[in-house]
Amino acid sequence: MSYQVPQHIDKNKIFIVKRSEIEGRLDPKMALYNQESHSTQYHKIQLKKLLLKAPQYGAGESGVTRKSYQEPRYIRITDIDSNGIVNSKELGATANNIEDKYILNDGDILFARSGATVGKTYLHKTKPYMCFYAGYLIRFVVNTSLILPEYLFAYTQLPIYKKWIAAIQRPSAQPNINAEEYQSLEIPLPNLDIQHYICNIIKNGYLTKQKKEAEAQKLLDSIDGYILNELGITMPKSDLNLKERIFFCNFKQATGGRLDPKFNNQWQKLKSLQCNYPKVTLADVVFNSGQYGANETAIDYKEGDTRYIRITDIDDLGCLKENNKVTCKNIEQNYMLHKNDLLFARSGSVGKCYIHKRISEPAIFAGYLIRFIINAAIINPDYLFYYCNCSLYKYWVDTIQRPAVQANINSEEFRQIIIPLPPMAKQQEIADHITALRHQAAQLQQEGKEALEKAKQEVEQMILGK
Repeated sequence: MSYQVPQHIDKNKIFIVKRSEIEGRLDPKMALYNQESHSTQYHKIQLKKLLLKAPQYGAGESGVTRKSYQEPRYIRITDIDSNGIVNSKELGATANNIEDKYILNDGDILFARSGATVGKTYLHKTKPYMCFYAGYLIRFVVNTSLILPEYLFAYTQLPIYKKWIAAIQRPSAQPNINAEEYQSLEIPLPNLDIQHYICNIIKNGYLTKQKKEAEAQKLLDSIDGYILNELGITMPKSDLNLKERIFFCNFKQATGGRLDPKFNNQWQKLKSLQCNYPKVTLADVVFNSGQYGANETAIDYKEGDTRYIRITDIDDLGCLKENNKVTCKNIEQNYMLHKNDLLFARSGSVGKCYIHKRISEPAIFAGYLIRFIINAAIINPDYLFYYCNCSLYKYWVDTIQRPAVQANINSEEFRQIIIPLPPMAKQQEIADHITALRHQAAQLQQEGKEALEKAKQEVEQMILGK
């Protein structure tokens, strides 16, 4: 009778393998992966036997701003999301020097070879503009008489592939997988008809996700028009003609003030803006003058730690991201966040706003953020937060930020934010309506995510027979 691992032992940490199951790298993660993927519905073939030519590393060019959709796009690791999608609505980057050998063709597959997103893949489809790819990506061109590019891409979206990535990547400060290691990937290979069937399942999952996300975005886009309409505000029009960029002032105004035409032009428009309600400044509705955050070095976070919130942890909607949490060694109590504390980014993504709600998780905030403590007897915290995500607030940020290599707004300048102040009942009505719209959008996004995950699970069960 062979030895069995006791039931109370975590079999993901301690397990038994037969000598015949050990091939190549002798490490626990790879051995566990081999056990889980040993049995599949289809014969497995190494990726290198399915290629038309050797894998190719990308260009080593620096990205520069892409100014129009007619310019070639430079595809980098950071352009590819966790589902292998590149956002075509974003302009992205281009480069000054573009070599023909890095131009992408229909059906090319890119694999990320380094960094936290190692293993990420992207399937290129022909676009109205040229695309080329960066050096931290590797191009694979498959033999379509054996394997469909769409099938290979679909396989790289499955949990079993993610486990292979975790097993094959070499532990280091910067995880990496080279072209030779990628070529060792064994892929269960059904016939082309079944590959087409599998691809359609995944495609439908992606289409459902995209449809749900489009519905969610429509709801989110409606928020700005709603809040401006409720406040009776018409956004100032931008006018770049010469007359609008020239102004006169007294000599005494030229000392200690701001003379840049953009500021003066837009500031006058903000001051004269018509609104259904009286206007106040942020200074009128907060208890403090603005507190700058901690200047600590981020370290890895584990469950139960105090979270260290940085600008990069806040998304474009002012919500806290759930991934890549960090903490720091020195936790000072005067930086601890409390419910409804309002944070503003003072540099970088200047003006980005976040309201703290998650009191179950202790958190402090970083130095490029400024905290204001809201006087809830005067202004509804949620109303203020939503206002600080609307287009009028962003117009104020664009007006106030000082032109520099890195734009910035200090605490005293933030205290001068112009805020329409309806009665409390109206503030609550606006806040409730926007909260409901955001909740509906989040629900649609979750439904889209679940539809895609369900498609992936169905495909994995077909391939592995489990």
